[in-house]
Amino acid sequence: MPSARTVRSATAVLGGAAVLALAPAAPASAHEKYFLRDGYATDWSFFFSPITLTLVLLVVIAAAAWRVVGRRVGHVELKPLARLAGLAPYIPRLLAIHLGVSLLALAVLGQFLAPSIELHHLPASTVLGVLEGALGVWFISGINIRPATVVLALVGPVSLFAIGPVGLLESMNIVGVAAFLFLVPPSATGRYGAVTPSRDELRRALLALRVLVGGALIVLAFSEKLANPGLARAIIAQHSQLNVLGLFGIHNVDLFIRIAGATEILFGLLVISGAMPQVAVLVAAIPFNLTLLLFGTTELIGHLPVYGVFLALLVYGSAARTAPDVSYLPKPRAKTTRVADAASPSVL
Repeated sequence: MPSARTVRSATAVLGGAAVLALAPAAPASAHEKYFLRDGYATDWSFFFSPITLTLVLLVVIAAAAWRVVGRRVGHVELKPLARLAGLAPYIPRLLAIHLGVSLLALAVLGQFLAPSIELHHLPASTVLGVLEGALGVWFISGINIRPATVVLALVGPVSLFAIGPVGLLESMNIVGVAAFLFLVPPSATGRYGAVTPSRDELRRALLALRVLVGGALIVLAFSEKLANPGLARAIIAQHSQLNVLGLFGIHNVDLFIRIAGATEILFGLLVISGAMPQVAVLVAAIPFNLTLLLFGTTELIGHLPVYGVFLALLVYGSAARTAPDVSYLPKPRAKTTRVADAASPSVL
């Protein structure tokens, strides 16, 4: 018979999964800018409305509670997935392939780093397109890719010329993958690039990955929904089936946009937290996959790096040795002050 602690842990995990599963599915992950090129005015009043602020406050509280529950549940919350631990040495290689295929496909389609950034809007577009494609092949090869991560991080700011600093922040997921691969690149000698990093190396790499990818999701929640409701309204007008609230007889589009934006913030916070990564990833994968039914190849290419990130968090979170590192957050160092030795007599 399972212990009371086991029952409480299982209940907490399943309860959390149920709460997340009830979150709106599609627009929490569908990137509107992939499909609408016209500009829409920023409207911060939409975010600062009482209902939006309340929803955002609730998801922040939920994310904090999720981490507290995760610490009580312990590591590897879904034991049947422990077999995925065997993939852990190959995650850097698989993550590099996800990133490489995405970059190569974007270059072929005439886009830069994301489907929303057209290469022809950038200076030296041909050079950048060739460079992007070459980086894609480089990452796919898995051979000495640390320099490739540096090049990718340096050319990323070029997106400023296309859609400004917000566009660069939206692409932090690409930088996050690059940062992880810089810190933990595939092995040049291990079979299929297998690598077993030290605990410190893996912690730093996962922390950079989580913060940057989660940060990108939070930025997108504002740039495509909470601070830009016009863009969200336009995409829902084209694809009314995105508004899943309609299934329950609720046709308030603005309410759905608020809930979808808050849900995307929640997913971003859960990625940054790293707590209970198996449940968080499995639930977050639902909206990220459902939108493929509507938007097809464009959505798939744009989401490939995120799929790689989800795989990394799921696999590392399923291995008893690495699961604690997925939720690692550095603790602030206590301030130390030098105090003179009061016991020593002063010399006059």
